Amino acid sequence: MAEKDSQNPDIFGQALLDFHNDKYSEDITVISSLTEDDEIPVPYLFRSYEEMPEVEQKALQLAQGKTLDIGACAGSHTLYLQNKGIEVTALDISEGAIEVCKSRGVKSTQITDILDYRESGYDTLLLIMNGTGIFQTLKKTESYLTHLRSLLKTDGQILVDSSDIAFMYEEEDGSYWRDASRDYYGEVTFQINYKNQTSAAFDWLYLDFKTLKKEAEKAGFTCEKICDGPHYDFLARLIKTES
Repeated sequence: MAEKDSQNPDIFGQALLDFHNDKYSEDITVISSLTEDDEIPVPYLFRSYEEMPEVEQKALQLAQGKTLDIGACAGSHTLYLQNKGIEVTALDISEGAIEVCKSRGVKSTQITDILDYRESGYDTLLLIMNGTGIFQTLKKTESYLTHLRSLLKTDGQILVDSSDIAFMYEEEDGSYWRDASRDYYGEVTFQINYKNQTSAAFDWLYLDFKTLKKEAEKAGFTCEKICDGPHYDFLARLIKTES
């Protein structure tokens, strides 16, 4: 469950609630260990299907059966699937996000960390908007995928997107630098700031497809790339194999 103390405010939830309640005045600032500060426009988190990038649209087209939208945020993906008649649950650690989901009409919600979630029997797990980020580090990826596998039916699928951020380490002469303090170049530490509140630092993982495929196979999945996005991003489908 999302923390409410001053060290870990529910920043995403507050930003979502402000926008939903017509109190939008600023965007979320992302402080990165890798690059300059960036912004997440809060209205983008409420985008329609037509406004979504192709990678997200393709994931929603492939979702089927009983579906869990992990990290549902404002519920845009969940609502699209729900309106298609798919049995879908929005899961998020943020109380504010789930409050917004409910207010927007999402019928089934869960406020919890995915590692604490135990309901099984899903046909589809949806991990979108750099879904591999929740794995935190490369070392933790196999254990996350093993847990996700336990939530799926036989032949169930995970639809997950990520980005290969190797390009961010390229120098002008074509060489690459490496952060020696990291086990893998896709490991980044973030903080987020909104209305003078700043979160504690947290780890976030970007995976290249080759590495994702290797980790998926170790955890009992087959892995295929569905499509590439315009900026080093991609959508992958992981299918649960027989035990």
